Amino acid sequence: MNYLSAELIAKTYNDRWLFKEVSLGISQGEKLALVGNNGVGKSTLLKILTGEVQTDAGKVGIRDGIRLGFLTQQPSVDGNLTVKDVLFSDDNEVAKVVKEYEDCLHHPDTSGDRMQAVLERMEELNAWDYENKVHEIIEKLGVPDIDKKFGELSGGQKKRIFLAQLLLLEPDLIIMDEPTNHLDLTAIEWLENYLSGQNITLIMVTHDRYFLDNVATEIIELDRGQLFRYKGNYAYFLEKKAEREEILKVEVTKARNLLKKELEWMRRQPRARGTKAKYRVDAYYELEKKASQDLKKDRLELDMKEARQGGKILEVEHISKKYATLPIVNDFSYVFKKNDRIGVVGKNGIGKSTFLDMLVGKSKPDKGEVMPGLTTKFGYFTQESIALNPANRLIEEVKEIAEFITMADGSQVSASKFLDIFLFPPEKQYNYISKLSGGEKKRLQLLKLLVTSPNFLILDEPTNDFDIDTLNVLEDFLEKFSGCLLLVSHDRYFMDHLVDQLFVFEGDGNIRLFNGNYSDYRDWLDDQQAAPEVKPAKSAAAAEPVSSPTKKKLSYKEKQEFDALQQEIDALEKRKAELDGHLNAGSNDHQQLIMWGEELQKTIDNLESKTLRWLELSEMME
Repeated sequence: MNYLSAELIAKTYNDRWLFKEVSLGISQGEKLALVGNNGVGKSTLLKILTGEVQTDAGKVGIRDGIRLGFLTQQPSVDGNLTVKDVLFSDDNEVAKVVKEYEDCLHHPDTSGDRMQAVLERMEELNAWDYENKVHEIIEKLGVPDIDKKFGELSGGQKKRIFLAQLLLLEPDLIIMDEPTNHLDLTAIEWLENYLSGQNITLIMVTHDRYFLDNVATEIIELDRGQLFRYKGNYAYFLEKKAEREEILKVEVTKARNLLKKELEWMRRQPRARGTKAKYRVDAYYELEKKASQDLKKDRLELDMKEARQGGKILEVEHISKKYATLPIVNDFSYVFKKNDRIGVVGKNGIGKSTFLDMLVGKSKPDKGEVMPGLTTKFGYFTQESIALNPANRLIEEVKEIAEFITMADGSQVSASKFLDIFLFPPEKQYNYISKLSGGEKKRLQLLKLLVTSPNFLILDEPTNDFDIDTLNVLEDFLEKFSGCLLLVSHDRYFMDHLVDQLFVFEGDGNIRLFNGNYSDYRDWLDDQQAAPEVKPAKSAAAAEPVSSPTKKKLSYKEKQEFDALQQEIDALEKRKAELDGHLNAGSNDHQQLIMWGEELQKTIDNLESKTLRWLELSEMME
């Protein structure tokens, strides 16, 4: 049974076609995932399907009697309403009586007569199944106190309430835009299982690849204004997409070659169009349209310089932190090592962000010490774009840090060129930051962080608002990143590919150290639940805090040597870059080329020797 159909719909934005003559149908039981780069129009397409945005052409039809539920990225509601007012629709008699029952439960001073009347009404409407569903959804999604004012909640809490409201409405067709944003991992896994049910029909936009794989039965890609459907999982989609793009390249190349011949024919023929073969003229314009397709795919490139890292990176000794009487961290110790790749997991509101703030010095522990190494340079990517000045233009925001940025190979690029690398072309660089989309602000924040050349990256939910292609590039960069990585993410695919150890926030300030990625941890939890009487071996699940080795202190002479080495290394790197430039430019003087080559080899050898000595001395520093 067809629930929804869209025929030849189109939409323009700022005089640019987002899509044109797009058709789409959704039948009962289908679960479609809509993917595509940021800015191609995915959210706009969903809003057209729901009627929130009008199409410029074509039409959208919903079958009579089909109830539609829509979860947007930025829902809005009167802030004076309570949570229960938002959750329960007065249009639904069952929901209305369950709302009153919940109100009675949350107020112990409720009169016996009122409670008796509510219980009788619950029986009359057979509302107990619905009540059980309400409790399950509220508990699993972490919905706060239902008497709380909606305007007092955080953005993440509001998103969870709207998701709960949508599920309680039990629509026939669910349309969701980024449903996993602001959910913790436990809630995501529950929602994944819920939406996988046979009676659920949905279309969603998501960048969570595990969620996409486990829920969707079909993937729809919006690319260059067209829709492409793939029946299969994410890996199948990537394979078929690559095949489609290769075929398109061949077709466009052929069309461009043939267009040259057809263009000559058009020019040779009489000017009066009626004297030309109409079918061939029409074919010419179709050929011109195909040949003019832009095959260039903008792709983010991350290849940044890292600051040198000494022996001591970061030591955490017996830190504790409370908010009022709520323990956040309780007597936690850890010595960070080179190439540590650690994921941080736990429920929302349990204290993960506070823990990260303590590591970088934004917040102080109540007890214990956090001691960074002298050469440790943090790059802290937060959930909020607090470091961006909305009154600045993009180019001004970057130039405040540096006019020229050093890349991994030692070369320097201008601020404008660097913005271009991050997919902000020249025509966008003078836009105000306040006009940027959520994804663009996240990308700019990441750009600003990497410009500082950190050697210890702390990323707090970096995957929100990024499309899948950008996430793949970010993953590639982080896999090659040689410094320390500490990652908080609800994206299980992203975390599984990047971390080999976890800090698990278990509540009451307890942090478990687990060796393995998130999937390993889930398997371990399943084993514990299957055999609760068997206690986990301490070596398998928890690692003892590593004690810091005793370090020899530098003498006064060695400290002077350390300071001098830094200047010498910088001078050698500069000379190496100059010699590389001479050799790349070439010369008619072969003797000069030989001399440059010999000097370059000596410079490289000297640079390696001094760098090793610098690292040796840095490891002796406290």
